[in-house]
Amino acid sequence: MNGIQASAPLLDIDNLRTYFGLRQGLLKAVDGVSFTMRKGEIVGMVGESGCGKSVCAHSILRLVKTPPASIDGRIEFRGTDLLSISNSEMRKIRGKHISMIFQDPMVSLNPVLTIGRQISETLILHQGLSRTQARSRSVELLEMVGITQAEKRIRQYIFQLSGGMRQRVMIAMSLSCQPEILIADEPTTALDVTIQAQILELIKEMNQRLGRAVLLITHDLGVVAGYTERTMVVYAGKIVESAPTKTILSHPWHPYTIGLMGAIPRLGKDQNDFLANIQGAPPSLVDLTDVCAFHPRCLYAAEQCLTEVPDLKEIEPGHLVRCLFPRLESGRS
Repeated sequence: MNGIQASAPLLDIDNLRTYFGLRQGLLKAVDGVSFTMRKGEIVGMVGESGCGKSVCAHSILRLVKTPPASIDGRIEFRGTDLLSISNSEMRKIRGKHISMIFQDPMVSLNPVLTIGRQISETLILHQGLSRTQARSRSVELLEMVGITQAEKRIRQYIFQLSGGMRQRVMIAMSLSCQPEILIADEPTTALDVTIQAQILELIKEMNQRLGRAVLLITHDLGVVAGYTERTMVVYAGKIVESAPTKTILSHPWHPYTIGLMGAIPRLGKDQNDFLANIQGAPPSLVDLTDVCAFHPRCLYAAEQCLTEVPDLKEIEPGHLVRCLFPRLESGRS
């Protein structure tokens, strides 16, 4: 057993449920999600837009407004249940011990404060640095993430930076206090492929250098293939498959994962071949019935799928699937 597997988890999430009470009904954005993260791991979370990935991340940091939302279950960080502590105690953890790269830095960064001011605030709050020390450290952080002319950049505002630079600033802020867990929510959204690769390599390098745990949220299976060790596939607020990334990519068992894999373009395929697609559309998360949410789109659905709720079961060591009729052979074809 390697060191990562043997170590106690940094983060242990059990039966996390984040529901929104709307006039239309109860929206189950995250519905019974459980997983762990250990030091040094990069864990992928993948699924279609609207499946609950970002809400799960925001719930971990208690950034979901309650009400209208309610968060239940257990989010244990180093033995402390984050759902049971006060808001002031949570603020001491957020940013210092668990940090997040948000999906859109143009929205997440403050447009009326300079870059240096925004990075410095975190350092002053969590590290107790003086303004002069925080400014100097901000320059070092910008240089660490590959931003040139850092002395000039800290005096600028976000509208003066390119998309890639803004994302690097967000990463610098997220890493400023050397958090033990980094949550990266679609960190390469709206960036060109060259900048995407640079950002992902930077996250990977930071992980290797500092030995932190990273939760990488994406809808891009190419990203999880290149940068994660373990992957969770999410559908309609639930984890439907979880396994080492190599296993997910080579031997998927859940019909949804099989469909995702079939939709990936591959070198060497005949250009006239059509990509596979998953028929239909994701379900509304409002008032979901207690049956398999994927069954209307599933090629293998049976009558049993309309009456029974599939549990997340281990079908081989380290490989969990939420399906009554997992299709191993279809995944290997």
